[in-house]
Amino acid sequence: MKLAKIYSYLKKDLAEIERALRQVIQADHPVLREASIQLLQAGGKRIRPVFVLLSGQFGTFDIERIKKVALSLELIHMATLVHDDVVDDAELRRGKPTIKHHYGNRVAMYTGDYILARALENITTIENPAIHQILSQTLVEVVEGEIEQIQGKYNWDQHIRDYFRRIKRKTALLIATSCKIGAIATGVSEKDAQKLYQYGYNIGMSFQIIDDILDFTATNKELGKPTGSDLLQGNVTLPVLFALRDPYFKKQLHETFYDANNISEESLSILLESLKKTKAIERSYDISEKYLTRALASLEGLPDHKAKQTLQDIASIIGKRRS
Repeated sequence: MKLAKIYSYLKKDLAEIERALRQVIQADHPVLREASIQLLQAGGKRIRPVFVLLSGQFGTFDIERIKKVALSLELIHMATLVHDDVVDDAELRRGKPTIKHHYGNRVAMYTGDYILARALENITTIENPAIHQILSQTLVEVVEGEIEQIQGKYNWDQHIRDYFRRIKRKTALLIATSCKIGAIATGVSEKDAQKLYQYGYNIGMSFQIIDDILDFTATNKELGKPTGSDLLQGNVTLPVLFALRDPYFKKQLHETFYDANNISEESLSILLESLKKTKAIERSYDISEKYLTRALASLEGLPDHKAKQTLQDIASIIGKRRS
């Protein structure tokens, strides 16, 4: 079953959020407007708005209020994607040319800044200091994570803890925050809001680990970019860290990246096959599964609700992702 089918009953609310996204990114300057619309049209899973909506179901649900939260979280995510593409020098995202490719680095960075500004402008319409404080703290950590990712490029000797801290800030925090703010916005108790936060954190960690696995196991078409792109850009992910425990792979990787600017498709392909022959993929899936188990445990004690079952089903589907 596809992920979207599990929460298909949210289709009407998600469509409303999509319409609101189109309205909020409109800019007076034509280049900013065109670049922002291009990013929106590239699509996406809209996972963060889904978690906002589901967490909001545990309280007094108000679509107008919850829509503002969902918009801001998705806009922040979109802004980080634009900035990521500049840092990674990425030409494709989801199989389509990036804003960086179309307009260059400077316009892309300003587009990301503009989208982030619109996110913050939108959330200020909710008069709740707790929401603003949580979101501010999250943004600080997300930015720190971006810096850590840049500093960690091509550092093959880093500790596995560095990887976990990085993906926490890169992915898990925004999903966890989506769950918690969605809950707070509808009056859910602090105790239950924290449970939803822990669920989102663990789901986010698992989701990113599987994304990092798929960089090696999925096809170019499934990824929307060349297989092994993360490795080629020097991003040290969990499968790589596990594979580096194999002396032969470690030697081969150092030889392949001796000149990181001149790696042939053939040598990269051979390296990817070498990684698959280690136990790195299986070990990475095992870690992902542990986070999913923790995510499900976080839901214990929450009221029985359709949203709770949906969150459980999402965890199950994420665990089965192989493309």
